[in-house]
Amino acid sequence: MTAIELGVPEVPLRPIAERRASRRIQVGPVAVGGGAPVSVQSMTTTRTSDVGATLQQIAELTASGCQIVRVACPTQDDADALATIARKSQIPVIADIHFQPKYVFAAIEAGCAAVRVNPGNIKQFDDRVKEIAQAAQDHGTPIRIGVNAGSLDRRLLQKYGKATPEALVESALWEASLFEEHGFRDIKISVKHNDPVVMIEAYRQLAEQCDYPLHLGVTEAGPAFQGTIKSAVAFGALLSRGIGDTIRVSLSAPPAEEVKVGIQILQSLGLKERRLEIVSCPSCGRAQVDVYKLAEEVTAGLDGMEVPLRVAVMGCVVNGPGEAREADLGVASGNGKGQIFVKGQVIKTVPESKIVETLIEEAMKIAEQMEQDGVGPGEPAVTVS
Repeated sequence: MTAIELGVPEVPLRPIAERRASRRIQVGPVAVGGGAPVSVQSMTTTRTSDVGATLQQIAELTASGCQIVRVACPTQDDADALATIARKSQIPVIADIHFQPKYVFAAIEAGCAAVRVNPGNIKQFDDRVKEIAQAAQDHGTPIRIGVNAGSLDRRLLQKYGKATPEALVESALWEASLFEEHGFRDIKISVKHNDPVVMIEAYRQLAEQCDYPLHLGVTEAGPAFQGTIKSAVAFGALLSRGIGDTIRVSLSAPPAEEVKVGIQILQSLGLKERRLEIVSCPSCGRAQVDVYKLAEEVTAGLDGMEVPLRVAVMGCVVNGPGEAREADLGVASGNGKGQIFVKGQVIKTVPESKIVETLIEEAMKIAEQMEQDGVGPGEPAVTVS
């Protein structure tokens, strides 16, 4: 009898939705908008004036996959540190400016890749737009107009009563129009709110009314668990409609965690190249092994793997063999042992105590072969739909 190949056929990765047409701006070497890949951002938590600590955190963020980093600039000491940070950072640095317009000019002069301004809380901002536009134009510095529910212009709060989607959008478009009057359109916009429903509607309306690239964010999303859920729901709703050009997950957690969540959201939507992916069952009364422990140990053992590898850790014979076959590498467990699958084929059966060790060994073999074959992130050897 002829053996049947059970591996999953290669299927081209398809975008979840056609991307909204938008302008393209350059944040340093990173393109935002205009069909460019959706980028992941975060923000440092150090005092920007502490150059060493800030650069160290930027290095950690870079290693976690962050593509653009924002640094706070509330004081003159912070402004004085920007030039060194912008020059030594491995990724583009955006200066985050509130209250004092003088720091906008300082950030531009310092060579920051972009400047984020919050018009709602910068003194006499509208009166300084011409100067800001000219300085930004002269240095080729994009401006992000960042409207937040918690710092909305008082005039709009009086008009709408609270930070409604309409209020957020009107604020952003009004400020953009002031720059447009001076011929400056190197702009991206965010309209953030802590309520995903309000945030989604604000971005939906904004996307219909302008072609600027959009920076997505649920502001003050909360602790890691809650913030991850809110961000995933909001980003998924918008990105599935093609809305969004760069994202920042705002968590009450270390910045690197924001980046990991953001990357995972994009990978889950097929908007970013996948790397290591663990497929594991939620466990149930059928499970004959400790699936939670197995999945955690395999994840820890393969942490940092760069090649696009899908590993299935399954706990019973109902869905286990099928899921294991569809992964690059997998195990279907039961009765104190596990069947190890590689590219759809059972290669061995091992005792339960050897499952984690065997999976890690086989993953390393596959990763080594992928690297020899020149397969990297974004070029999965086996892609599933």
